[in-house]
Amino acid sequence: MFQQLMDDKDFLAFTLTNINNKVPEQRFELSNKTTVTILDNGIICFNPAQGSTKDIVLSCAIHGNETAPIEICNELINNLLKETIVTKQRVLFIIGNPDSILSQTRFVEENMNRLFSGAHSSGLGLSNKERVRAKKLEEYVANFYLQNNSSQRIHYDLHTAIKPSKHEKFAIYPYRPGRSFSADQIMFLAGCDVDTILFHHEPTTTFSYYSSVQFKADAFTVELGKVMPFGENDMLKFANTKKMLLQLITQQQVELAPFDKDKLHLYKVSRSINKQFDDFKFTFDKTTVNFSGFKQNHVLATEGDTEIKVIYPYEAIVFPNENVPVGQRTVLCLVPAPNEDIQ
Repeated sequence: MFQQLMDDKDFLAFTLTNINNKVPEQRFELSNKTTVTILDNGIICFNPAQGSTKDIVLSCAIHGNETAPIEICNELINNLLKETIVTKQRVLFIIGNPDSILSQTRFVEENMNRLFSGAHSSGLGLSNKERVRAKKLEEYVANFYLQNNSSQRIHYDLHTAIKPSKHEKFAIYPYRPGRSFSADQIMFLAGCDVDTILFHHEPTTTFSYYSSVQFKADAFTVELGKVMPFGENDMLKFANTKKMLLQLITQQQVELAPFDKDKLHLYKVSRSINKQFDDFKFTFDKTTVNFSGFKQNHVLATEGDTEIKVIYPYEAIVFPNENVPVGQRTVLCLVPAPNEDIQ
């Protein structure tokens, strides 16, 4: 089984080939003394010969049709296996939902990015593959972080969005109770061409929030553009993202530009609108892009006899989706955030 990986040096192909096989844990050493551990199908860890200062999780394919992050991560993994690059940091790569990659869908039965922080075991319990996988991913991240005591823990959960966006690349900064937001992390993302940040101020069940709240990781949900099929991504658009991630794992320190909020688009999540009934419907066109803005009292959606209106002088919207199940989020509403605690 593992000979295929060592011959082909293609971790994504190995993952998809073995999607119905149990992949036992396997550990081996590269000639540069990096220790490689395959923990499960789609889960691979690299430990440098010398001690690292960062424990880094790079996850992709939590939604299987978001292909650009998969290609970016697979290229890094394969180059590490080929030894054309050498990591100086502990790195855990996660290909989150291989089944949905094969089916070329966002998910098979349930949106995995609503199943973390224990949500996988509530309600229906561990009733489908995505719930079981989310629980396992939590365990792999926990074991990875707890095996070491590096000075910094990082988790970038890489995605692409269903809709086009006014700001093509953006990141959601999870709720950090009692902790300031990191200027260095924001500028690292800016170096990736991610110049728009959404600050969250309440708990969620996303993968990045799990790492942030449980392990005090610098964690983000990073949206790198629009969903495209394999082979149709313009990888030139991700050149700076790839460059910064490469520097992150192969250098002790990454040189960053000084923090300058005037070069960034900073929003905070003002509210999340959940679907209460099946007749929920947006008033705006399906072609409306992420970060479109509306003025106070504008009717965003209707549900039964209820009109859901803009409640602030200005709100922008992101991730609108009226076709979610009852009880799930239909849209995030945003307001400008010029005064966040960023240090």
